[in-house]
Amino acid sequence: MYPDPNSSSQKTYDRALASLPGGNTRTTVFMKPYPIYAARGEGCRVWDVDGNEFIDCINNFTSQIHGHAHPALIEAATRQLALGSAFGMPTESEVDLAELLRARLPSVDQVRFCNSGTEAVMMALKAARAHTGRPKIAKCEGAYHGSYDYAEVSLDPTPEAWGRNAPVSVAYARGTPDNVLADVLTIPFNDTEAAVSLIREHGPELACVLVDPMPNRAGLAPADQAYLEALRKVTREVGALLVFDEVITFRLGYRGAQGLFNIEPDLTTLAKIIGGGFPVGAVCGRKEFMAVFDPRFGKPALPHGGTFSANPVTMRAGIAAMQLLDEAAFARLDAMGEAVRSGIDAAFGRHNVPGRTVGLGSLLKIHFADRPVRDYRSAYPTELEAKRQAVFNRALLNRGVLAAGNGLMALSTPMTDADIHAIIDAVSGAISEVSAAT
Repeated sequence: MYPDPNSSSQKTYDRALASLPGGNTRTTVFMKPYPIYAARGEGCRVWDVDGNEFIDCINNFTSQIHGHAHPALIEAATRQLALGSAFGMPTESEVDLAELLRARLPSVDQVRFCNSGTEAVMMALKAARAHTGRPKIAKCEGAYHGSYDYAEVSLDPTPEAWGRNAPVSVAYARGTPDNVLADVLTIPFNDTEAAVSLIREHGPELACVLVDPMPNRAGLAPADQAYLEALRKVTREVGALLVFDEVITFRLGYRGAQGLFNIEPDLTTLAKIIGGGFPVGAVCGRKEFMAVFDPRFGKPALPHGGTFSANPVTMRAGIAAMQLLDEAAFARLDAMGEAVRSGIDAAFGRHNVPGRTVGLGSLLKIHFADRPVRDYRSAYPTELEAKRQAVFNRALLNRGVLAAGNGLMALSTPMTDADIHAIIDAVSGAISEVSAAT
């Protein structure tokens, strides 16, 4: 049972504190009183350093859509490793993956690879500035887009900082320069009228509007169709680019979220599932916008390198991963996601605990709230809801299911019907503990 002060995870954590701030390298995997350290994974399961087995519904924060150690991905990466892991030269592998992505996304003519979602968003924002010659970006309140200063503005504002009439640009990391805040316009998510009004007001200064069609940190509520259509229309009106962050939502379908909503952005950022379990990122878009990277005619408007960008191990594993994700695979993921969401919602009712799930496809998020969740503010938990979430997290962990601390769950292709039933049963049991405790 977690926590166990005599566990190997506790001992590893104690050791790690001396050399790693907080005991690991990612704030997102920290938990009190200590994080659980993974030893290995196979399929949809992981084992920790104590030998405990879990159904993995974190999947490295949505990146492992094929679970762990998938034979096809191992084979693709191993074959490339025998040929070399990285070169100071381009390789055919990046051409192959770029062509695959182009074939899936009608909005994409060209692709530029990097090493993470953070990098992809950073380069997309810089590309929008280079193309338009304008300084400002607009982004949605509470939406996470990686660790670039401009992209993380207003990521987690408290109610005291929400502002009365419109969202306020608030620093996420201590030390963020004031001029960064001045160059970010924060807009509300799923409030079409307010967002359009703000974009029109600041239009002449805006390089782009950055939006995640289903922002995880803002509650994982899908965007309204009318909201995205309005953003597409108003960005063209003011001459700003529309940038879709599909680092996570590309796993929603064969053509990502933009295919589901039938909206074509100017630039798209990708990462996670396109790397087959290896570090990856990509900026994609129309040729006219991607031209800022083109070095054929002298120094490009936006120079871009990266020692491990488009490394062939990632490219080959990514190609294998994406080839496995055909229409049938997405249909099965959709069915699994709907089954889990329905099962969890039924469990909330059965145990008379306020709560609901949101999400689409293979993604879902559990909220201990009885109000509709549409944006960051409606998703923001009360003190009681946060307490229930904490009880639930530990109870679910001790029932052998891993989920993110904020209630996010990401399903994977190796999961069977039996695994789906086990997940629903574990969640139901955890909700019953919440009912008893609160």
